[in-house]
Amino acid sequence: MGTVGMTWNDQTWGFPLVEGSEGEVGLDLTRLRERTGLVALDPALVNTAPCTSSITFLDGERGILHYRGIPIEEFASVERPDFVEVAWHLIFGRLPRRDELEAFQTCLEENASLPEGFLHLLEGFPVDATPMAMLSATFASLACFRQQGLDPHAGHPESAPGSHARWRIQGQSFEAEACRLLSRGRTLAAWVHRKCLGLGFIPPEPGLRYAAGLLHMLFARPPEGFQVDPVLEDALNLLLIVHADHAQSCSTTAVRVVGSSLADLETSCAAGISALGGTRHGRTNVAVLEMLEDLLREGRSARECLELVRRKGSGLRLMGFGHRIYKNLDPRARLLKACAQRVADHLQVPDPFLDLAREIEEMALEDPYFIERRLYPNVDFYSGIIMRSLGIPTGMFPVLFAIARLPGWIAHWRELQEEPGMRIVRPRQIYTGPIRTHYVPLSQR
Repeated sequence: MGTVGMTWNDQTWGFPLVEGSEGEVGLDLTRLRERTGLVALDPALVNTAPCTSSITFLDGERGILHYRGIPIEEFASVERPDFVEVAWHLIFGRLPRRDELEAFQTCLEENASLPEGFLHLLEGFPVDATPMAMLSATFASLACFRQQGLDPHAGHPESAPGSHARWRIQGQSFEAEACRLLSRGRTLAAWVHRKCLGLGFIPPEPGLRYAAGLLHMLFARPPEGFQVDPVLEDALNLLLIVHADHAQSCSTTAVRVVGSSLADLETSCAAGISALGGTRHGRTNVAVLEMLEDLLREGRSARECLELVRRKGSGLRLMGFGHRIYKNLDPRARLLKACAQRVADHLQVPDPFLDLAREIEEMALEDPYFIERRLYPNVDFYSGIIMRSLGIPTGMFPVLFAIARLPGWIAHWRELQEEPGMRIVRPRQIYTGPIRTHYVPLSQR
């Protein structure tokens, strides 16, 4: 496809260009240090593609998000959105046949229960432990309870020194491992919620779909019966689907970095959960709700909100607007806006949070200040509103996000392990510390 020339210290090198299947063009710097002695400095990896991937394509300029070629809108357009179908598609690279989907759903149901040891583990956490901290700790513990017969890496040691070292994944074993992780992750999330509320843990209800089973474990209060509302189930399904993967996000990069050390799947995903627990990643929808709550409490209108945002020194940021990647409307935001309205109409309860959010969006999309800065609603602007309508407390928002992102993390971990010549991630740095100094004995300091 051509090369890009680089000249330094009277020498010139050519570095090849690579093109993705959607026309993205990148500069291959794999041999930069080997050939020039230089390294590339790119804080936060803003301009760096650490890998090639066939899982998710997103184009922030045009507001496009595809899961293995399928637009995200198509998964939401079916009569009953199905997170499990999307999970299979992301993990295994294609849509499942009916028999495959049914078998996978059966596998999910059979693996939903947790070993008794998890009860003691959860009960041992302090009453004020955060949901994400508990989820991360317990998720990593899943590796302790893995059946060795289903270990996707059993019997495949590292290859000889100097050659490509990786695990070779056997199809059936990996499918069982992925299924167990998705199912037990859901149960863990529900039990973390119940632990926070001081409620007893309840087992998964047989016969329920993935999202319905999650709602049941979250909100059932035995001995009273609990019927899952199909409209709310569909809303949760959509929330899970739109969060299932988003290319090389902070948490996905964490999964791939840890996975490159040949860490197991559970440990790698636990690293993703830890990254997602940070306020810059998995908690933005909480900040949106807090902003809306403040505006409502102070009696401020959408117009007053935008005026404050435009005014320097006001201290008000419009949370849920703008995105590192999207410079157009986030397609997930469109889907969740419509979903939030469907839920509100179904519940027939006034939702001042949704009303104010819609007013803010409508006015901002016609305001030159936001248009010129290409600030549009992102997925977080409406996701928290939906979770609030479902009765999910804000502390559980990132937990649900983590469960939704599991298929993407599993898919990326698998893709990494199958990559020819995969190496452990080991970045360089530009050292800026003191030049050589000398040790001074303690008595002379």
